[in-house]
Amino acid sequence: MVARMNAPAPTAIKPAPADFDVQGLSFDKSLIERLAGNGPRYTSYPTADHFHAGFDEAAYRAEVARQFPAGQQGPLSLYVHIPFCNTICYYCGCNKIITKNKSHAEVYLDYLDKELALQAPLFAGRARVEQLHFGGGTPTFLSDAQLGRLMQQLRAHFDFAPKDEGEYSIEIDPRKVQPATVAHLGELGFNRMSLGVQDFDPAVQQAVNRIQSEAETLAVIEAARAHGFKSISIDLIYGLPLQTVQGFSATLDKVIAARPDRLSIYNYAHMPQLFKTQRQINEADLPALDTKLDILSLAVSKLAAAGYVYVGMDHFALPDDELAIAQRAGTLHRNFQGYSTRDDIDLLALGVSGISKLGASYSQNVRGTEEYYALLDAGKLPLFRGIALNEDDRLRRSLIQQLMCDFALDFAQLEARWGIRFNEYFAAEQSKLAALADDGLLSLDGQRLQVLPRGRLLIRNIAMIFDRRLQQSQPLQRYSKTI
Repeated sequence: MVARMNAPAPTAIKPAPADFDVQGLSFDKSLIERLAGNGPRYTSYPTADHFHAGFDEAAYRAEVARQFPAGQQGPLSLYVHIPFCNTICYYCGCNKIITKNKSHAEVYLDYLDKELALQAPLFAGRARVEQLHFGGGTPTFLSDAQLGRLMQQLRAHFDFAPKDEGEYSIEIDPRKVQPATVAHLGELGFNRMSLGVQDFDPAVQQAVNRIQSEAETLAVIEAARAHGFKSISIDLIYGLPLQTVQGFSATLDKVIAARPDRLSIYNYAHMPQLFKTQRQINEADLPALDTKLDILSLAVSKLAAAGYVYVGMDHFALPDDELAIAQRAGTLHRNFQGYSTRDDIDLLALGVSGISKLGASYSQNVRGTEEYYALLDAGKLPLFRGIALNEDDRLRRSLIQQLMCDFALDFAQLEARWGIRFNEYFAAEQSKLAALADDGLLSLDGQRLQVLPRGRLLIRNIAMIFDRRLQQSQPLQRYSKTI
C-alpha cells in the first residue's frame, strides 16, 4: 500500500553533491562473478515485456493530447528506425531486414511519409524537435538522395531546433560510408554519429561475419571531424566468439588512438532462442565468463588511463563530452537509445518496432513491414502494444532513472516530489538493499542511498530491487546478463 502524505507539485531533481565523484568506478571481479545474473537494461520502466495490446490508438492519442496541450510548445526527441542492412552480423539482435535492393527502402520511405502524416498533426505547433536519432538496421543503407528525402519530410512536418542547439545523431556502418556521404549528412543537419566497430581482431570479425578495417573506420572519423560533427561515438562488444584479452587490448589501443568522444562497450548477449542469426555463432568459440570479465577489466583500466570517465552501464566519455557534463550536472537521462543529455524529454519513434515514450505512457509500433504497411494503408497508426503508467510505475521509473544516471537517491527529494515516506513505501526493499550495502555496492545513511564505485558496474542489479513488476513476473532468463 502507498504510504502517502499530501503531495505538492513535482520538484526538479537536484544534482549530486559537488564533492561526490559520480563518475568514479572500481572493478571487483569476484563480486561481479558472484552477483551478476540476468536482468533488464532499464531503457524503460516498466520494461517492454509488460506492454500490452490494451493500450491502443485511442489511448495513445489521449496521452499525446495531455502531454502536448494546445497553446504550448514542448521539447521532443524523434527516433526513426531504418531496418535495412546489406549484410548480416551474426551477433545482432536488432529488428532488421537483410537486402541489397535499395528499392525496398524507397517503399519504406513512402510509408514513413504516411506515418508522419498521421503523427505530425498531433504535435503541430506544440513540439520542437531538439533531438533526432536514426537507428537500425543500418541507416546509411539509404542512399544520399533517400537520406535527403527523409530529412526533408521530417522538417516539413516538425519544427526543428537550429543545428547548433539540437542533437542530431545517426548510426554509421563505416564499411558502407564514404567521406562524401559524411559531408552530406553534415549538410542535412546531423552533428553526432555512432560507429559500429565491435572488434578489430580479424578472427573475431570472421566469426561474426563483419569484416571491417581500421583504415575505413578512421576515414569516417576524420571526415566527421572535418565536417563539424560535435560528438563521435564508437561501439565495441566484449564476449564475442574467439575474443581474447590480448586481441581486445589491441582493439582498445587502436580505438583510444582515434580518440572518440564517447565509447560504448556492450556485453554480448547470446540468446539464440530469441535471435535466429545468433544460431550461426559456434557457442564453443564464446569466451568463458572469466575471460569476459578480464576483457571488461582491461577495458575499464585502459579507458581510465586514457582519460575517459564512466558515465554508466556500458558508456564512457571524455570529461568535456556532453554526456559526462550532463551527468555531473544531474541532467543525464536514459531512454531506448541509451544515455541522453536532455533530462526526461518525450520521445516519438517512427518506423517498424519503434518505441515511443510520451508522458506517462510507452507505445510500440508493429515489428514487421507487411503489417506496418497494411495499417498505414488503412489510415491507422501502426501501434500494436503499449502501457499507461500508474502512479507507482511513475515513481519507480523516476527512481530507477536516478539510479542509472546519478548513482544516488536523495530520500527527502523523493518524498517531496511523490508525497511518500521512503522507508515505509519501500519497506519490502530494505532487506535487499541492506544486503547490497554489506557487499559494498552502496551506502545507506537514512537520508540517502549512494551507489559506491564497486557497485556501479552492477547498477542493473541495484535497480532491479525497485522493479515491482519484475518481482511479480516471469523468470529472469528472458533478459540479458547484467555483466
